[in-house]
Amino acid sequence: MRDRFVKDLRENDRQTITETRSSLLTDQDRSVLIVFCCFEGEEPQINQQLTAESSTPIIALKGASKSYGAVRASRDVSIALSSGEVRALAGENGAGKSTIVRMLAGVQRPDEGEVLVDGAPVTFHGPADARDAGVAVIYQEPTLFPDLSVAENVMMGRHPLGSMRRIDRRALHRTVQELMDRLGVKLDPEQPVRGLSIADQQLVEIAKALSFDARVLIMDEPTAALSGHEVERLFGVVRTLRQRGAAVLFISHRLDEIFTICDTVTVLRDGQVTHDGTTAGMTTDDLVRRMVGRDLNQLFPKQEAKIGEKVLEVKRLTREGVFIDVSFDVHRGEIVALAGLVGAGRSEVARAIFGVDTPDAGDVFVDGHKLKRGSPAAAMKAGIGLVPEDRRQQGLVMELSIERNIGLTRLQQLRNRLGVIGTGSEAKLAADWATKLQLKYHKLADPVGFLSGGNQQKVVLGKWLATGPKVLIIDEPTRGIDVGTKAEVHRLMSELAGEGLAVLMISSELPEVLGMADRVLVMHEGRIARELSRAEADEESVVRAATGAGVAA
Repeated sequence: MRDRFVKDLRENDRQTITETRSSLLTDQDRSVLIVFCCFEGEEPQINQQLTAESSTPIIALKGASKSYGAVRASRDVSIALSSGEVRALAGENGAGKSTIVRMLAGVQRPDEGEVLVDGAPVTFHGPADARDAGVAVIYQEPTLFPDLSVAENVMMGRHPLGSMRRIDRRALHRTVQELMDRLGVKLDPEQPVRGLSIADQQLVEIAKALSFDARVLIMDEPTAALSGHEVERLFGVVRTLRQRGAAVLFISHRLDEIFTICDTVTVLRDGQVTHDGTTAGMTTDDLVRRMVGRDLNQLFPKQEAKIGEKVLEVKRLTREGVFIDVSFDVHRGEIVALAGLVGAGRSEVARAIFGVDTPDAGDVFVDGHKLKRGSPAAAMKAGIGLVPEDRRQQGLVMELSIERNIGLTRLQQLRNRLGVIGTGSEAKLAADWATKLQLKYHKLADPVGFLSGGNQQKVVLGKWLATGPKVLIIDEPTRGIDVGTKAEVHRLMSELAGEGLAVLMISSELPEVLGMADRVLVMHEGRIARELSRAEADEESVVRAATGAGVAA
């Protein structure tokens, strides 16, 4: 067989062979061709050219930087994806992973640096350009048409047509069935998407990407909502794609998955690459050390506070499919951080405590008195305030004035005997809290939307502090605000705790958790995985518990 292959190679046009694109050959085919050429000692330039071509990344970022206003989301980032490679992109929340994905997918262009496809600089003017270059993104939440079939979703906008320009159903289903066979999965092309599991919907998304002849698949937190069996099946598909020469960029907060499926890893911290290399020889601790590491002293002016009696007690709080058996307490003067990865159930626990969502089981107590489930009014009356994660959508009415927003939680107290809210009393309340919070504004009558993000956050704080709460739940207190304002918010939190307020802080920023909390409760997949005192908590222990790498205490 080898002799026949070499004879054909000699008699055919060698120039044609050397111009064959590497992407059209599997890794095995390319290796056989190179070996035979070297064995016969002929045309060494064929070997050299194919080797050079196979080593050229399919897509790469070179020296890419991107800013959003004053925030540098990525700084001089270089990352490359080659044929047959599964590369992990790791980092804390806010490290710049999403920015990298957007630049590779053509959603945004880098301010500096360039995108390379097959070694040549390109400019993506939109996601369609990236798709035409062979780049596809598989997001955590699939974006499919639930009432259409699997086949219709995969080939949306590109249905094969028969006579009278009608959709050729047989050809449609045959094409999609071939894609499913290539992936090695059993999904009926005629089955409606509605009712499919998240795992099966992701497989539909992957099949859709392959239908565009995608050479690069970016998988953004694909396993966040999957069970262990579904994760293993997805990994089987990834291995199949790798064997067929595709490049996969795999983003996951589950560190054990990175070592299971990935060949290489790029680590980001504060928008910069801190490590780029193979996963071989690395340990979970090595990866954690490269993901974390900041000076916490200046940004977190934590004051020592006297810890008093128990104020908030949560007992076995459960909401099926979201979180389970969550129990903890918060004392007067204490800042307790609820840490963990996005999707671990932290915000959902806060919403259940405040009564926005009704838990299936468990109870909440304030000063020993049990609260009515699913009643924000009961929570407010008991002395709980909630500063939500999304201040613009859930914390403020953007069209209303600053003073009206601050007064929203005190409407009953601001009414006169006729039930009318006097503008004077509302303005006085707002002015008092604007002074206490060092709010920067032009006029209190201006819409709150005129304020900066940090000052909007202060208005939400003022709105709840005006109620004189016993417990303040703050979800992502400094998201989207600049460093200077972060320090002010941290100072305010520390002062409030010093005055005896019990604070439950939810934060995705590890330095914030370590810098401000007296105790840290780490959640992993809907459960409290570990409780750490301020003295015990460090970057590695929190990240290990949040990713499931640590042993629950």
